[in-house]
Amino acid sequence: MKRNIQQTGSILKLPKDFLPTALPPLLSLVASERDNRTSTSHPSVKRLHKRIRALLAVTVFGLSAVMGATPDPFAASVQPFVTEYCRECHGGAKSKGGVNFDPFTNSPSVFRNPRLWESALRQIEDRQMPPKDKRQPDQDLTLKWRESLQSLLKNPDPTWLPHDPGNPVIHRLNRTEYNNTVRDLLGVTNRPADRFPADGGGGGGFDNNAETLFLPPILMERYLAAAEEILDAAPENRLIPIPPKWYRSNRQTAELNLKWFCTRAFRGPVATADFTGILTLFERAYQSGQSFAASIKGAYKAVLVSPRFLFRIEHREAGGGPWRISDYELASRLSYFLWSSMPDDELLAVAERGNLSKRGTLEAQVRRMLRDSRSRDFSKNFVSQWLGTGKLATTSNPDRGKFPQYTDRLRDAMISEPVEFFAALLETDDSVLKLLDSDFTFANEDLARLYGITNVAGPQLVKIQLPDKRRGGITGMAAVLTQTSYPLRTSPVLRGKWILEEILGTPPPPPPPLVKTLPPNDQTKDGLSFRKQLEQHRSDPNCSGCHSRMDPLGFALENFDAIGGWRDRVADQPVDSSGVLVSGETVNGPIELKAALLKKKELFLKHLTEKLLAYALGRGLEYYDTPAVYQIITELGRENYRSTALVLEIVNSFPFQWRRSEPTPAAVTAKN
Repeated sequence: MKRNIQQTGSILKLPKDFLPTALPPLLSLVASERDNRTSTSHPSVKRLHKRIRALLAVTVFGLSAVMGATPDPFAASVQPFVTEYCRECHGGAKSKGGVNFDPFTNSPSVFRNPRLWESALRQIEDRQMPPKDKRQPDQDLTLKWRESLQSLLKNPDPTWLPHDPGNPVIHRLNRTEYNNTVRDLLGVTNRPADRFPADGGGGGGFDNNAETLFLPPILMERYLAAAEEILDAAPENRLIPIPPKWYRSNRQTAELNLKWFCTRAFRGPVATADFTGILTLFERAYQSGQSFAASIKGAYKAVLVSPRFLFRIEHREAGGGPWRISDYELASRLSYFLWSSMPDDELLAVAERGNLSKRGTLEAQVRRMLRDSRSRDFSKNFVSQWLGTGKLATTSNPDRGKFPQYTDRLRDAMISEPVEFFAALLETDDSVLKLLDSDFTFANEDLARLYGITNVAGPQLVKIQLPDKRRGGITGMAAVLTQTSYPLRTSPVLRGKWILEEILGTPPPPPPPLVKTLPPNDQTKDGLSFRKQLEQHRSDPNCSGCHSRMDPLGFALENFDAIGGWRDRVADQPVDSSGVLVSGETVNGPIELKAALLKKKELFLKHLTEKLLAYALGRGLEYYDTPAVYQIITELGRENYRSTALVLEIVNSFPFQWRRSEPTPAAVTAKN
């Protein structure tokens, strides 16, 4: 056998040091397996089989390299490690935790579920896998495997993924978008959509996810009532911006006004057939004796309940692969991303000239839109839903008996702080990493008093310099700290879970059923401090795995009470804000926590990018969006993580500017 392999090496002209290095251990393993072939069920022999397969994979990789073939990165560099250290628990019919690596055999298969492999990467990095009672890989092998998998995930070959910009779901205007659109269309200040049924939440937790924006029957009734309310409240100069003239007939004047109104309401040119139907409604009403204004209103009402107004409908084609959306459709995507409203006249004019999709023109429009006051809705809608801080407006937390300083005005300031902070990053084009750590924030008199700052007066939030580094960044903002607490006490578990989910994008699994809960307050019980009670709770094997990830992060914030005020003692005991992360790193307090989070900035940037892209697209992300996410992150790094660079890269991304083609009739018939 040795002679045959050596001859093969000679024919292939292998490097001189390849066979002497690879053959001895391989032949030794083969001989060992031959000697033990009668006891192949023995655990040591099973491990031997795995080692042989791993070494054979390496040998095949070497042979492929010297023969000029391009080896599959997964099969060559990732799979041997998985076979050796993971498949014992995560392979076969009884895979643990619902994780089975058997279906993954090459690089393209990885991208059928990239999130699973991202999770596996984190588990290995955090030394959670393999379990401590299993054989552990040495550090060098782990490092090489991690680098290989990271490279694979960040640099997929385009042929491994479908060139797919996503599912073209028709997008109904949500309540915020409806209110803003009728405001910009007709100048009304009332908010009729506030009385509509609540919008769904999806696509990363955002209420603009098209797949959750259904059309219940009651909503059509509300649309009709809202249309009348809007038209009654609109100024006369917005209803008839082109006034009658002696040289025009009333029909001509109506036609000009209706054309203007429909083009803006439909966010682009109106089809001749559609416009003819709307103009006919005016003519019938006017000829029946109604006034000119009443007849115009009747036609406008039809526009306001039209699907072309209530839904963002894009042009569809069957077959032929993805195609770039039109400039009008791009204008609409852009305005509802950055303004939660319709395109303005300038944006529509640029689209009409066909210039919007040009990179320089598009960038100029994005920067103009971010400077506009309407972009404040972007900051509000995105940040409040991403961080979950908007929920404070509708929840009963915290207990006002224990925290009498928690007033409605303080609550509203808490909710506004992260919004104003994010808006300021966009305004100054600052680094998004300041979301993790900064030396400033925004506060009014009430919020500043909670923070121990006395030189702020009045109800308006203003930019303030923080006296130290304990509070800067979103982990020190009162809205976050209150949202992740219970009414009577803080919760290191909730806070740690929130950090894993909303900062690092690495959510823990749901807790097992029938787990004993902790007391509602943080008082000493049976001689045990609350922290000792929690440590006792963590001793349950069913709970320890997740708590080892969550609790140290949450304990680092224990100096902040349940509404975000600073404290040095809890129940007459000094605050213990120390903890050991799963990586082995010790953190003590919020300053060290922020430093630890910044070391994982790649996870934060990826999660932030995914969240913002999902918000911009109005849908949840899919595995085929992975290349776009990593491309955005790469470009963001080149731009020093500037906030506007993140927005621009999302706007320039493939899923934002393209759409999927519809199935051909033949394909639909074949499928059915």
